[in-house]
Amino acid sequence: MAKVWGLFRFVVVYELRLWAALFRWVLRRPIPVEPGTTRYEYVGAVKMILGVFIGVSALEIPILHLMIPWDGVRIALLAIGVYGLIWMFGLLATMRVYPHLVGPAGLRIRNSITLDLPLTWDEIASIEVRRRSMPPGGQTQVEDGVLSLGMASQTSIDVHLTAPRVVPVRKTGGEPVRVIRFHADDPEGLVEAARARIQPLATKNR
Repeated sequence: MAKVWGLFRFVVVYELRLWAALFRWVLRRPIPVEPGTTRYEYVGAVKMILGVFIGVSALEIPILHLMIPWDGVRIALLAIGVYGLIWMFGLLATMRVYPHLVGPAGLRIRNSITLDLPLTWDEIASIEVRRRSMPPGGQTQVEDGVLSLGMASQTSIDVHLTAPRVVPVRKTGGEPVRVIRFHADDPEGLVEAARARIQPLATKNR
């Protein structure tokens, strides 16, 4: 029963946050961030795929509406189709509203509303651009202390931690990781901004 309630709560919270992100995106009201923080998007890797799904769904709605002869079924499918179409726009909105962040406090690695992983600068030993294609196995993979958080089966940035850390990602099984790989549309810009924060801190700690 506890698992069912936990799943129900997750679905409700996810839906509420998705709709909130959609309204923020449509109204052009980004979530405020700490002064000096820069946003870096990652939606570019999946934008085309999402665009195809949205386009196909938009075409299906009128086609099914014309093909189904029963009024009740037609109305029900119309409602489901419109909701699904808006939901996909909402998913796209979550990726726009919750980008990666580089700021005074550290680096925040995000993926829609399913992941928000903050790293302080003193937890990061080094960061570099490294484009990789992920093997089959899902967008989140863990192997030998390396956590890969992919978008469209690719990562473009490697973060080496100063010490192994347990992160709130289910696939780690509670085991610490020492390297985190993730994707950004502008990896060079993100890495440059991050290094500008790390280097003064490293100099200060010598």
